Amino acid sequence: MSTSYRIDGLQYANWSPKIFEEMAQGGVHAVHVTIAYHETFREMVLQVEAWNRWFERFPDRIMMGRTAADIDTAKATGRTAIFFGFQNPSPIEDDIGLIEICYTLGARFMQLSYNNQSFLATGCYESEDPGITRFGKQAIAEMNRVGLVIDMSHSAERSTLEAIDISSRPIAITHANPHWWHAALRNKSDEVLRALTARGGMLGFSVYPHHLKDGTQCTRESFCAMVAECAERYGAENIGIGTDLCQDQPDSVVEWMRVGRWSKQMDYGEGSADNPGFPPMPQWFRDNRDFDSIEEGLRGVGMSEAEVAGVMGGNWYRFFEQNFVAL
Repeated sequence: MSTSYRIDGLQYANWSPKIFEEMAQGGVHAVHVTIAYHETFREMVLQVEAWNRWFERFPDRIMMGRTAADIDTAKATGRTAIFFGFQNPSPIEDDIGLIEICYTLGARFMQLSYNNQSFLATGCYESEDPGITRFGKQAIAEMNRVGLVIDMSHSAERSTLEAIDISSRPIAITHANPHWWHAALRNKSDEVLRALTARGGMLGFSVYPHHLKDGTQCTRESFCAMVAECAERYGAENIGIGTDLCQDQPDSVVEWMRVGRWSKQMDYGEGSADNPGFPPMPQWFRDNRDFDSIEEGLRGVGMSEAEVAGVMGGNWYRFFEQNFVAL
């Protein structure tokens, strides 16, 4: 038995007709896709153009997503709704007016920082975290106004806590796991997750191996037991899936993700000098066809049907419905 919605809170795949077909096979109704890591505004627009061509070429498989209602349309017509997001605020450059323009172009999530310090907030790889900047505070207010969701997936502790507090609307951590389960630098502390969910924010669980306990060898039972524990700690209505699936990407893309233009040297970040590329996915989740596996695993650790339905997409649907609209 399948749940009502299947929504993935984050993917950065090397998009292709094959992947669009796999999303259909996996019954995925909506995906938040990354269209910017370090791109300028103009470079981000080129990504929107590329997606417009995908929508034109494969109208039977994918469609543009702007509101939660678009997910219902996608579901009814056997398609996947694509929602745009940025993993870095670089597309707004130093211009607060571009926030509304980005929203108009279809952006629905924006991280306030990637791994480094940005104009808005501090990334999780910086040694010092001075918190949300002056620009960041005004950017948060503008994002709240237009309906662009604040994402702190790669941000440092103080900046994340301040963003939760400053924002008048719930924020998201679209792709991370709890630090108490696996001590990756990118995973989030119990304090952050309690603050996030207390304000109605959403956590999307990542299956990217660097975020998993035991990495590629992480078992489905371990992952799903962690999800169930989070439901008990933070509320089953505040959690979902954010796979961080980077399917079919060449290892060269890792360099762009981690380095952009800021360094002459490779920043290995969550990887290592011995394995600088993408790690193999766990055998129980290789691509979009394996959402059944997660759903079965959640039932296997004793989560109720209502809880499973929420995690697989219902909670994201409600969050989209409430937060993709202007105040």
